[in-house]
Parts: sequence; C-alpha cells; structure tokens
Amino acid sequence: MARIGYIRISTAEQNTARQETALADCDPVYVDVCSGSTTQRPQLQAMLTYARAGDTVVVESFSRLARSTKDLLSIVEALNKKGVEIISLKENFDTGTPAGRLMLTMFGALAEFEREQILERQREGIQAAKQTDAELIANGLKPVKYRGRAPILVDKDDFRREYKKWKAHKQTAVVTMKKLGLKRGTFYNKVKEYEAQKGGNE
Repeated sequence: MARIGYIRISTAEQNTARQETALADCDPVYVDVCSGSTTQRPQLQAMLTYARAGDTVVVESFSRLARSTKDLLSIVEALNKKGVEIISLKENFDTGTPAGRLMLTMFGALAEFEREQILERQREGIQAAKQTDAELIANGLKPVKYRGRAPILVDKDDFRREYKKWKAHKQTAVVTMKKLGLKRGTFYNKVKEYEAQKGGNE
C-alpha cells in the first residue's frame, strides 16, 4: 500500500519546497506545473492511473488537487471507486474516516446547491428577457433577438501604439495585454481584426 503524494504549482517560477516538505513521507510523488483549472494535467492523470486499492493519496491542500468543487469531487470519486483514500493536510481531511466521508458528502451537497443556483439565475434571466421582449412588442417595437456579452472596447490609438511596440519586439505579448487590460484570447482576436483592417502596416 503506497502513500502517494501529489504536488501542483501554477508556474515554473513558483517553488515546490513547502509542498515537498509536507509530503516528505510519500513515495512516489507526482508534480504538475500548470493551472488547476483543468483536470487534464499529465502528472495528475499519471497519479490516477498508478493508484491502487489500499493506497492513500496525500495533498498539501485541496487547492493543489482541484480549483473547483466539481473537479475536486470528480477526482475524489474516481479515487474512491478504486479503493484509494485521500488526505488533505491543510484541511485535515481524510476520506478513510467517518468525519472525512461526512465532509465529502457536504462538499457534494454544496456543489449541487451551486449548480441549482446557476440554473435558477439562468431561468430568471430568460424570464426577464421574455418580459422585456413582450413590452417591446406591445409598444410596436421589435424584440431583441440576441443578448450577448458586451464587446470589450479599447481605444484605437492606445491599441495601435501598444501593438506597434509588441510587433517591434519592444515588449512582450503579456505586457501588451496587461497595458490594454485584455485577456489572451481577446487580445489575439483584436490583433486579427486590426491586421485584417490595416494589414498590420501603417
């Protein structure tokens, strides 16, 4: 029966020393250097494959294992089905104890409540949109067919200036995004739009 450690850090600049110290009695230890927003992590998947009935998986905290309650429950359920216990040192959580199993049930209930709240907000939003459309029709106006997220507006001069710096290799894409207040996907979409309109040359 193995005591398996799992460590995750988001970037290579972060240090695993604290987690390694906490999991000093574990062997083997799997280490991922990536975001916890997805369960498709190489070492996490390797750990899930390696774990056998009677083994115990140890993490420094639940945030290392998963960022969302949904993903956490999915991972814990997959391990429990294999007969593997999970211990989180920070939360003092152990699925091998009655208290740990109770906490797991509570996590599941909270996740279900969260899902119901999201669905309720969606239903309320749809109902509000229908009411607005009915009012528009009553006033002889056309209803709104599409309600999407408002486009992110960026000053054209600011974008052109920072775009040129980036293209001239005077600053990185990350710095450019930060200056413009854009996320990665939005930034590159705006670059495509700009280059399509201007050819990228002025």
